[in-house]
Amino acid sequence: MIKTTLRNLGTIFLVASFMTGLAFAKSVRYLVLVGTYTTMDGKDTGSKGIYAYRFNESSGKLAPRGVAAETANPSFLAVARNKKFVYAVNELQNYGGGSSGGVTAFALDRASGKLRQLNEVASRGADPCYISFDRTGKYALVANYTGGTVAVFPISANGHIGEASSVQDDKGTLGPNKARQEHSHAHWIEVSAHNRYAYVSDLGLDRVLIYKFDAAKGVLSSEASGPDNTNFFSAKLEPGTGPRHVAFSSDGNFMYVLGEMDATVTVFKNDNETFQPIQKIPSLPEGFSGENTAAEIVIHPSGKFLYTSNRGEDAIVVFAIDQATGKLTFVQRISTGGKEPRNFAIDPSGARLLVANQNSGNIVGFKIDSGTGKLESEGEVAKVPAPVCIVFVPE
Repeated sequence: MIKTTLRNLGTIFLVASFMTGLAFAKSVRYLVLVGTYTTMDGKDTGSKGIYAYRFNESSGKLAPRGVAAETANPSFLAVARNKKFVYAVNELQNYGGGSSGGVTAFALDRASGKLRQLNEVASRGADPCYISFDRTGKYALVANYTGGTVAVFPISANGHIGEASSVQDDKGTLGPNKARQEHSHAHWIEVSAHNRYAYVSDLGLDRVLIYKFDAAKGVLSSEASGPDNTNFFSAKLEPGTGPRHVAFSSDGNFMYVLGEMDATVTVFKNDNETFQPIQKIPSLPEGFSGENTAAEIVIHPSGKFLYTSNRGEDAIVVFAIDQATGKLTFVQRISTGGKEPRNFAIDPSGARLLVANQNSGNIVGFKIDSGTGKLESEGEVAKVPAPVCIVFVPE
């Protein structure tokens, strides 16, 4: 009798475990890749490179899949539209004996989450910190922070990345902060909706530069004009803002520029590629006196909310977007549950936000209220050394 009961309980346990696993499998829709710093200030962080996780959309949990690829300082990642290839900048100051970082191409096995290195090239500037694609997917664009350059790289059909087809030095009048704005510092680059221009956020110049982009040749060009030899047109920010990353409304009518140095968001209205500032709003609470730098800016898939991160305050700040005017209204600030929040990402369904806390080595998850945009912490969902970039890869 006891043996029969135990046997039945064992059967029930196995069935329950199977059903739980099946439910988990059905709810897992995304692979999550995490870029890290393998070294910081010349010291080993304990990270091996890029890490992979399975994201459970129902629970918000991350199931670790281990090291996806070993590579040096993969501080920013980009996934090809066909989901077959992943590209990482290697944020280094010396690559191949030159003053440059690297860019590495990988083939992605979505079933295992593993990355197989295809090849790597020089980024054509020290400390590359951002990578994106043009609208055709045939070119990758890279911003080199310390080098102050931006570069374009052809992508072949087999995923390999070629040597740079175009390199530009950001030029213009430097900002007033002699310690941070001693040189141009390209921090972000994306192409326009019609693939005719490339926008570059330069922290050192207090500008979002706008280059012409030849999508047939993969070439950037500028028409210098004016006493400071700036690009043929650009969006100017208040001196000392230190622009870092940029987000656009889905219709392209409004541009939102995150000021790293003064922790603000400047809203620009787009009038035929001419940008006029219409609002500047702080992301820090009134009276905050500690050290702080802003890090990331993301618009919710609904287009109704905008999120930024503060390093120092260690918080995510939520704003509502007025759909008619583009202006922002403060909604919430919430602790990131860690130290030095860097990049964060919203899952494609818009239900959850994951934030990478660089200095505490953890990723914290948040539920997103679809009506208000407010965040509710779900606590730590992963431990990983020095995480700095999170990307979702749909199954």
